[in-house]
Amino acid sequence: MAQDGKKSKIQVLKHLREHNYLFKSLDNDLLGNLFKPRQFTIEKLYSNRPIYTAFREDFVLEHLYAVIEGGPIIMRSTPLDRIIAITYPRNCFGVRSLDLSFRKTYHAFPSLVEAYKTADVIKIPLEIIKTLYQESETFRERYLFLLELREKFQYHLLNCSTYPPQAVASLLRALIYQERKLGNQPQDNNIFVFDLSVDVIARTCQLNHRTVEQVIKAMTQVGLLEKNRPTDISKDLIRIANPEELKQVYGATRDKVSWWPLR
Repeated sequence: MAQDGKKSKIQVLKHLREHNYLFKSLDNDLLGNLFKPRQFTIEKLYSNRPIYTAFREDFVLEHLYAVIEGGPIIMRSTPLDRIIAITYPRNCFGVRSLDLSFRKTYHAFPSLVEAYKTADVIKIPLEIIKTLYQESETFRERYLFLLELREKFQYHLLNCSTYPPQAVASLLRALIYQERKLGNQPQDNNIFVFDLSVDVIARTCQLNHRTVEQVIKAMTQVGLLEKNRPTDISKDLIRIANPEELKQVYGATRDKVSWWPLR
């Protein structure tokens, strides 16, 4: 992606208008007047490099980040180094760190935001976001809903028990809920597909890597997940074939999951 190419910026802006949850189907004239090629930047975020630390005292972002492709982008809390937010393409991050009025109601411990895998993003200046927030009721409702989704994602993690099948199911249900509400998934045949490595699952659910591998294998054997395909670009893809049965695992107790042999 040519970072300084005008044509590339026009293509990315078209993608933003057509696919990103916050911006799609908004008034074309309003967006056209705000989004000039020189008023936003396209950046490549490289894996394992910090982007910013959220929730620092007196810290605000000057840009909202919209993920075009790649990632996911993760937020890691301290001191347990637990992942508490996962952002995929067609979504935005930084909504809780912009200097808008409701930011004063959001307080948390400092949390590192980074690209788990290389991602292309568009950085949208705060002034554009403020104008859209003031002038577009649709944008305002969607922005507030993104805040709600962040809270609900963490709520799913609160239900993440130490019982490995339920812990992994809690994360998968959180992602299903998030991407379904954003209109990004499911894909064909009601299958949800996530680029979700064992490492990310382990750090989100507070499990060791070997246990996560065993849970994924067992879920695949009982038909909750599909096997990876030879044509997959990423070896970390998780295909959820039966989201409704996964919901039962999410709410299960130890004696209700017959396919998990470890007690």
